[in-house]
Amino acid sequence: MSEEKEPVEVLRTPVELDYTYSAGVSASRFLRAVEQGKLLGQRCPVDGRVYFPSRGSCPQHGVPIEGEPVELSDRGTIVTFSVNRVPSENIDLELPYAAIQVLLDGADTTLFHVLGECSIDDVRMGMRVEAVWRPRDEWTISMQNIRYFKPSGEPDAPFESYQEHI
Repeated sequence: MSEEKEPVEVLRTPVELDYTYSAGVSASRFLRAVEQGKLLGQRCPVDGRVYFPSRGSCPQHGVPIEGEPVELSDRGTIVTFSVNRVPSENIDLELPYAAIQVLLDGADTTLFHVLGECSIDDVRMGMRVEAVWRPRDEWTISMQNIRYFKPSGEPDAPFESYQEHI
């Protein structure tokens, strides 16, 4: 017996959530640095790993991270990526674009961001990238100061240099 089925309709329901975020000491220091165009991490006192963004404690060892922050480069290596073909009102890039995990030079943890100025066919693990910052007069206390990353033109990083971050 054959039954005609009605097509499934998707209902778009906008949702809004307002909340107050209290950043705390470590995240506040990190965000104030971003407002000045600096990227700060913190070094674990147990194994020396540099966590980015900076945190108040080491997630691996559970000890407080104290001492001077580590200033990082705004260049790094793509360790993994995914191709996005669905538009987002928060991302001002042509479709398709790549969402990337970037291992910044000097860091031991990755940053999730997007890749611009690059064909999807050319994106690859190991690709060296650099941040594209918004114009200085648009900077706020936010990681949105970095609009996207783009290929830096440097040779690809060897797999061994980022394999533990995949």
